[in-house]
Amino acid sequence: MAISPVLFIGLICLAGGGSLFPAVEAIWLTVPTSGERCVYEDIQANVVVVLDYICIDEAFTQLGPTLDVRVTSPYGKELYKIANVTHGQAAFTTSESGTFLACLAMHHDQSHHSVNNSVIVSLDWKMGIRAKDWDSVAKKEKIEGVELEIRKSTEYASAIRANILYLRIREAYMREINEKTNQRVAQLALMSFGVAFGVSIIQVWHLKRFFLKKKLL
Repeated sequence: MAISPVLFIGLICLAGGGSLFPAVEAIWLTVPTSGERCVYEDIQANVVVVLDYICIDEAFTQLGPTLDVRVTSPYGKELYKIANVTHGQAAFTTSESGTFLACLAMHHDQSHHSVNNSVIVSLDWKMGIRAKDWDSVAKKEKIEGVELEIRKSTEYASAIRANILYLRIREAYMREINEKTNQRVAQLALMSFGVAFGVSIIQVWHLKRFFLKKKLL
């Protein structure tokens, strides 16, 4: 019996304990007492993004330091903005490809907490398949075990295929830009050669007239 590639990937994933698609660890940031600390992520269009963040209270008090958080699109549009929080989650779907910024800053009013130094923040970008709530999917479709892992593998394979297609489109676009640039450089070089040749002819003609006028020739 032939085994489909998706099933084969799923079985490998199960055999390896999920090591085929390792989880991405969160980013640990140090946010200063003044100013912002920003991180960026290059994301394609039409991708579901979930951003989890939490401010680590090193003193283990209930009233720890709080943050102001904002997320902006490549064109500067604010997708998420909140103030005076210790943790939260930003969720959105990208409408364009580019660099998305997540900026964090200490809240200006920290009267409830004495902050003398910078604070540590855990920041976790989840995109595409990672942003999907598989527990809800399993409960809704009543699947579990091997069937659920194969479903995950299928969606991972689809995501990889879409990413390869996106890279091919980007490669074709960059190749087109490169060819146009090379063509314009060649045209500019030919134009420069023509101008230099014309100036040389004019200089020779002018010198010849000068020498004939002075009866040096």
